[in-house]
Amino acid sequence: MVHPQALLDELERTPEVPAFEHGSRVTTRGELRDLIGRCTAGLRAAGLGPGDGVGLATAVTPEGFAALIAVHVLGARAVAVRPGLPDAQLRHILGDVAALIADEPGESPVPVLPVERLLSAPYAEPVPQGSLDDIATVVFTSGSTGVPKGVAYSYRGLTEGRVWRPPVPGSAHERLGAGFGRYLLFGTLASAVMVEQLGVCLFAGGTAVIPEEPPDFPGVLPRLGITAALTTVPRLHRMLDVLRGSDVDLSSLRRLIVAGSPVPPHTLAEAAERIGPAMHHAYGQTETGMLTICRAGEGAGSVGKACDTVEISVRHGEVWVRTPSAFAGYWRDPAASAEVLHDGWVRTQDLGSVDAEGYLHLSGRARDVVIVNAIIHYTGPIERAIASCPDVDQAYVVAVPDERTGEAAHAFVVPVPGRSPDLDEVRKAVAAELGEAAVPARFSLVSSVPVASSGKPDKAALRASVVD
Repeated sequence: MVHPQALLDELERTPEVPAFEHGSRVTTRGELRDLIGRCTAGLRAAGLGPGDGVGLATAVTPEGFAALIAVHVLGARAVAVRPGLPDAQLRHILGDVAALIADEPGESPVPVLPVERLLSAPYAEPVPQGSLDDIATVVFTSGSTGVPKGVAYSYRGLTEGRVWRPPVPGSAHERLGAGFGRYLLFGTLASAVMVEQLGVCLFAGGTAVIPEEPPDFPGVLPRLGITAALTTVPRLHRMLDVLRGSDVDLSSLRRLIVAGSPVPPHTLAEAAERIGPAMHHAYGQTETGMLTICRAGEGAGSVGKACDTVEISVRHGEVWVRTPSAFAGYWRDPAASAEVLHDGWVRTQDLGSVDAEGYLHLSGRARDVVIVNAIIHYTGPIERAIASCPDVDQAYVVAVPDERTGEAAHAFVVPVPGRSPDLDEVRKAVAAELGEAAVPARFSLVSSVPVASSGKPDKAALRASVVD
């Protein structure tokens, strides 16, 4: 059996159960399967087949998801296209793509296939044609460090991974999915983590709820009766800002998973207090999918224990992982692939340790560094030392050029609302924890930080704000 056969079987098993809800419109699982069959027939009629690259630039809709699964039924290569890409990046991503699926006709470097045209084809039973070792999906990185890298997943990874098949009874995956009765689906289907959680929802028998407007956290949660949602650290901070000043009924919430970047321990503790047992913290990468998860407050200071099918090994302080869900390599970039893939293991390039109870503790990112006087300083520990100060809400450290030391650390500090951190005390706290050499040379107090399209704090924008 090859992906997406398990999903098609799941949709057929309970055809009357809602798969998507968007305002007053409900799409059942049977109707979703019909959309997939028609999209598959439409793609075939357009001359597409196994191995072809097909770009996807649709909005978050049942039809958009059906188009993605139809590409997989064909055994083609789905290439995720994020909205708002610069023209040069768009041309790079679509360089070896035969066609682009979009909601409406428009200008594109390759022929555009409107979703409506695909759905006009008569239904054909979707029979997966993929080969296990072929590439099923390519998701491109943000490109903040240059040309976007394509993270390529094989049909084998999607077939044998834990997400796109029924969860093992009694597993942590099954327990996670039990909270996904109504999963908030928003943003873009080009987000690997958002689509991964959608898979958890569908195999748990849940419904993906699509908000009609960009979600206003936390108000959207009780308004739509959401039981599970994914959030980023900046969005979690905005939620806490609201919850500090007003009561929001979050009693329906079962799983609120924060992921994407490190969460300061005091922030996670406050989130657990204000949001309750629904608050979870997860760790993963685009290259691997979700690797660990835990309830906030569990395994103090950790990012949780390994998920089902995930093995973790710490080698010389660096975290390596092995999981069938891992990517197959960077698209057409064997050199970059060789840097992180070794005998089935993935170098996360994150630093950390595993304690005696199996909890993973992260201490920094191997490449997120500042090199001062030829000495490497990891920004993660510096950020945590600053964020531990009582009047500091968030801290982000970037490397900036320095004539004397080559590079210097510049810290952007977001104060706790209504407070003003004593920067001398902040410097002392960093020195006490990490030594004088780790104290940032410069500090900026900011009310908030810019957020990249990935939902993570945009360190490139922070750096650009102080570097000419």
